[in-house]
Amino acid sequence: MSRSGPPLVTGVAPKEGPPGTRITIRGENLGYDPKDLIGVKICGVDCLLAADWKSPSKIIARSGPGKGKGDIIVITKSGGQGTCTVGFKGYYVQIGPLQESAIWIDESQSVSSNLRHGRPSSPLFSKDDEDPLGISDEGNQAKFSEEDLLELFPEASGNMSIENFSSSWYLLENHHSTSFDDLRAGLAHMKRKAKHRSEGPIAFVKTNLSSTLDCLDSLQNMYSKFCTDDIRGEFINSYAVLLMQAKSCADGLFQEVLGRKDKADSTRNALSVLQRFKFLFYLPLNLQRNIQKGDYNMVINDYIRARSLFADTQVQVFRKVYKEVENQINEFRDMLKQKLMELPNSLENQKKLIKYLISLECSGDPAWECLVNQQKWLTTILLRCKEQHLQEEKESQPNGDVFGTPQKTSNLSRAKPGDSNSLKLEHGSSKFTNPQRIMYIEELCEILTYNLPDLWKLGQAYFSGALIVKEQTGEKAFKIDVSKHSQFKQMITDTISLFSNLVRAAFLPQTLPEKLSAEDKTKYGQWNQVIPGDWLPSCVRHIRNCVWSLSLLDLPGESPTVINDLAFDMRTNCMFTLLKQAISDIQQLHIKETWIVETDDESGGTTQLPALFENIVNETIQHLHEVVVQNKQGEPEIFGQRTVQKDSTQLCSELLQAFVPCLDCLAFTPVMAGGSSNTADDSKKRFSTSSMDFEEHSLQFDKRLIIMLSNCSHTMERIIPRLVENLNKHGYVEMNKALQTTRERYEELDSKLFEAYIEEKSNPIVGAIEQNMYRGRFDWKTCRKPVGVRNYLKDVIMKMIEVHAEVFAVSPSFVTRVTQKVVESVSEEITRVIECVTEFNEHGKLQARVELKALQETVKLYITPHANQCFKEANG
Repeated sequence: MSRSGPPLVTGVAPKEGPPGTRITIRGENLGYDPKDLIGVKICGVDCLLAADWKSPSKIIARSGPGKGKGDIIVITKSGGQGTCTVGFKGYYVQIGPLQESAIWIDESQSVSSNLRHGRPSSPLFSKDDEDPLGISDEGNQAKFSEEDLLELFPEASGNMSIENFSSSWYLLENHHSTSFDDLRAGLAHMKRKAKHRSEGPIAFVKTNLSSTLDCLDSLQNMYSKFCTDDIRGEFINSYAVLLMQAKSCADGLFQEVLGRKDKADSTRNALSVLQRFKFLFYLPLNLQRNIQKGDYNMVINDYIRARSLFADTQVQVFRKVYKEVENQINEFRDMLKQKLMELPNSLENQKKLIKYLISLECSGDPAWECLVNQQKWLTTILLRCKEQHLQEEKESQPNGDVFGTPQKTSNLSRAKPGDSNSLKLEHGSSKFTNPQRIMYIEELCEILTYNLPDLWKLGQAYFSGALIVKEQTGEKAFKIDVSKHSQFKQMITDTISLFSNLVRAAFLPQTLPEKLSAEDKTKYGQWNQVIPGDWLPSCVRHIRNCVWSLSLLDLPGESPTVINDLAFDMRTNCMFTLLKQAISDIQQLHIKETWIVETDDESGGTTQLPALFENIVNETIQHLHEVVVQNKQGEPEIFGQRTVQKDSTQLCSELLQAFVPCLDCLAFTPVMAGGSSNTADDSKKRFSTSSMDFEEHSLQFDKRLIIMLSNCSHTMERIIPRLVENLNKHGYVEMNKALQTTRERYEELDSKLFEAYIEEKSNPIVGAIEQNMYRGRFDWKTCRKPVGVRNYLKDVIMKMIEVHAEVFAVSPSFVTRVTQKVVESVSEEITRVIECVTEFNEHGKLQARVELKALQETVKLYITPHANQCFKEANG
């Protein structure tokens, strides 16, 4: 830019305004510094004193008293007088009698000349060229007539001084052809005028500072001249008196008007204060509404803002409103604290309430108070649960309720806490219901599982500082007492100990701590009804699920040990109880014997009892594996303790041997068809006195012996090894020792059954040999020439064949063993009888040799060394 070029004004904003309007002038060569600028003329008036040079292309100035449209000329030392491509329109704002003005107002235009005569004046109208929008005339274009406007707006007018003034009428009448942009500029013009009128006295003085200084200079010059001319001071005093009288007269004339103005100003100021501080004045109502809506964050934020602004205010009105706010907040604190102490309550809701109370600077330590209250509440509901179920059990006992048997492979249906009418089954005409203690332990576990994690997590959040930090400031409300941490651990331990003792009192009263007094043991409950063993797996499931849930919390101190010991004791008790129950069930299998023999190539002939025995044992093992033996994460090994190993091994050994008394009972004690077994004395009496009656209802003794012998052999040789293998697979220890003891028992039973059967089958054969041998007065000394074997020997062979067939029909594997023993008995008897003969004739010797040879050849497949020796002695 050349410094010697003339200034050129190319833009101005705004383009119009009254005297004192702040104008931004833009152009070229407007001076290279403030000193280079020597003149700024706006509408012919020099406004250099109010001009502020910004840059060679920008000047900010205030308009002078110029009126009408004119140019803005900038004069610089370097470029001289410039030119202007745009114009500025200056106008005077209509000044009312009560408005402030920095220039002389020609009142002849606004005050009627007959005012002094006391006659009313006509309304004052604005000049035709004074448009409130500041828009120039539109030329000679046709305008709407007054008749047309009356049709459009029958009850309106375009006169701004009348109450029914219509802006639409005014626009149609004066600016129906004005563009939208011009109307928008007119709106901005009206806003500037309104803002100018709304500015206070200070702004008025700032805007018209040059006029005020000119007035002061003029008054000072007038006073100096008066003092020079009036040496005696008479005129000055008279002028002062006249001015005071004029002031008094003016005050009298405008006292009412000024009073209304002061009242309006005070009302305006009050409204301004209400508008400016409406946050405080509306705060009580807003607090109440937000509390009712549950928007507590908004309540706290508003209160903290009000406290920071008005807590120390000395304005009486503000103090009164703030006091009401404090009262509402105090009630709000009490409400939050009451909600915090009401239980049950979710963890997230408790955290929110605690943070709200800390943000409101509630007295005390709400988080710790909540922890203590929740622990007491949890203890109370655990004890209340015990009392409720104890009472319900006492009430149910006189009704003679019968307990059903739950499914062994599935969980019980969950019952709601405190619901005594849970799972019910129907069986015939009897109603089965789960025992009260099952619902009791289920509800206890549910209470602890649902509530203890919330208590623990709330305590962790408290000691980590997450609850005591103010969300608005991020600062800690107070310092945590370290001693409370140990108190909280003890609270958790006490709660879990209470739960453990309640469960032990109901299911394992013998395992309660010995240090507890009788009164304390009574406190945990005394249960009289016996729980069937089939329900214990359900109890173990509930306890283990509870322990597993609590193990995820990483509980402190002795709490994990207490709860794990409880679960371990419940598991071992369940295992021992189910094993004993299985032993009892096996011992009662004899009442289910149908004596129907099923034969196959592998096991020979057996009844259903060995399979039932194997099923009971396998089901028990599988059930115990699912409920007791199989470990969850963090649980101790069930066979980790030596005492448990020893007891479980002993019970498993008894379980495997429990089938021995059942077989023995069926073999030696008669069983009525469809009835229960008789005692030993009754069986002997039945054999001795009413064998015919027994035969009508049961198998013969020898049949039972061989069937049970086959069952015993099949059990010992096949079933017991499979069961031991299954036990080893599921982790049971020292099963080889149990197998050895079990084999000894079954071998004893096998020997007993075998000897009884041999005795039962061989005695009739052996007892008839001597009698039949000498039938018909046979004598070895007078024996005739032999023509074949005699009938007694045929009878012996036929009876041996009968035994062979009977054994072969039941169990072919026993044929050799049984037949050999029968052959030995027969050979012994025949040898004895022949050795008792004192004298043989030749035919007698031949007859004896023929019969011995025939018998020997007949049974040669089953001859034992002992039998062979007997035959040799007889032939000798």
